[in-house]
Amino acid sequence: MTIEKFVRYIQYEKRFSPHTIQAYQQDLEQFAAYLRREYELEELAAVQAIHVRSWTVSMMEDEYHTNSVRRKLSTLKAFFNYLQKFHALKRNPMQKVVVPKTGKRLPSTLVAAEFNHLLDRLTFSDDYPGQRDRMILEMLYGTGIRRAELIGLRLQDIDWSSSLLRVFGKRNKERMIPLSAHLIGLLQHYLQVREREFDGGVPDRLFLTNQGKVLYPKLVYNTVKRYLSMITSSEKRGPHVLRHSFATHLSENGADLNAIKELLGHSNLAATQIYTHNSIEQLKKIYQQAHPKGED
Repeated sequence: MTIEKFVRYIQYEKRFSPHTIQAYQQDLEQFAAYLRREYELEELAAVQAIHVRSWTVSMMEDEYHTNSVRRKLSTLKAFFNYLQKFHALKRNPMQKVVVPKTGKRLPSTLVAAEFNHLLDRLTFSDDYPGQRDRMILEMLYGTGIRRAELIGLRLQDIDWSSSLLRVFGKRNKERMIPLSAHLIGLLQHYLQVREREFDGGVPDRLFLTNQGKVLYPKLVYNTVKRYLSMITSSEKRGPHVLRHSFATHLSENGADLNAIKELLGHSNLAATQIYTHNSIEQLKKIYQQAHPKGED
């Protein structure tokens, strides 16, 4: 009943993403370290609800964000459910643990004109790094894919005849995303530059580092943050802002919620409905500015 066995279970049986597996393992190791330090408790199967509550209070006192605490408790819930199912754990301590509530926060987005202004104003160099950086921005905003999905794209995932992009999302779920004529043109030019830069002997991934290696998450994050810093002072300037903007702008322009759900690769509609809230906030703002009684 070790953390290692659970990690192997979610990796090979549940087929969680590497990022999720790493987060689960870190959460459990952090909890195990807390138990050893505070209670001299070595066996996770002996954990009681009081131990989990104590850890929760400790994290709140250390000013962990509520969302982080909730995620860590979700990890514990999955772990103890696993022990109950496969290792005959008699009492699940999570059944007596109340997860702290958090207010629903709307995702950060860009105004469409801001992003277009950024791309119009900047001159991207015609060498490989310049064209790759532009394509990273264009693809994240133009398709709404996640950072990990962008990194995983391969050359053969582009269906040129149908203008479609094959994306493998969470738990290796496949979906097809339409590519605009604008994106198709940019991709064709980018691939010419890529072929000129790397004459064979490189991975078949669509995007590569300057050295011809597979992209890594930090490079994508830093690239997006660097360019978004030029147009927004928001603290949120990572790749997910472009994904949120993609979905919000579709919603604001009348796209069907189910269609947005499919494009984003969400497993249920509830996760997509947050973008209708953004649209409602925009409608409120327009009403207050335009209606004679809007400011009353």
